[in-house]
Amino acid sequence: MKTLVLGGARSGKSAYAEKQAENSALPVSYIATAQIQDDEMRARIHHHQQRRPAHWRLLEEPFHLTDTLRSTAADGHCIIIDCLTLWLAQWICPDCKPPQNQTWKEERDAFLALLPTLPGEIILVSNEVGMGIVPLGEINRHFQDEQGRLNQALAAACDRVVFMAAGLPWALKS
Repeated sequence: MKTLVLGGARSGKSAYAEKQAENSALPVSYIATAQIQDDEMRARIHHHQQRRPAHWRLLEEPFHLTDTLRSTAADGHCIIIDCLTLWLAQWICPDCKPPQNQTWKEERDAFLALLPTLPGEIILVSNEVGMGIVPLGEINRHFQDEQGRLNQALAAACDRVVFMAAGLPWALKS
């Protein structure tokens, strides 16, 4: 089963995804995409770490989710990826990109091709960024466009899609 959990910032996406993983009663691997860039991000990451069960396996991968998923997914196993928004931002940010010659489009296409073939439970966490105004600045509009396209492709590929608002889940696809 593939589940996409969407919502705005602080909507309860991660907590909901973690509860779903806990309720699965399967061994859990948590793939964290965030990188510590400043003290505020360090505090956010710490908050997430404190909330997760200590027995969950943590994998930190800011760029190469496709390779990490390929080597981690298994029958009878649950994986949370939190979050695809940071993954995308790090790929398209000129100062953050990985040193390899791979492009965002290549990684995204490989990820989307792999996702339907993966065994086990996969829970994907992503921000919905298309409900506000069109942002100023080319990089911001590029990010919003890419996030919207990624979320649409993921929603099509997933068995379930849940939208979070104020900590409440709203099933968009089940």
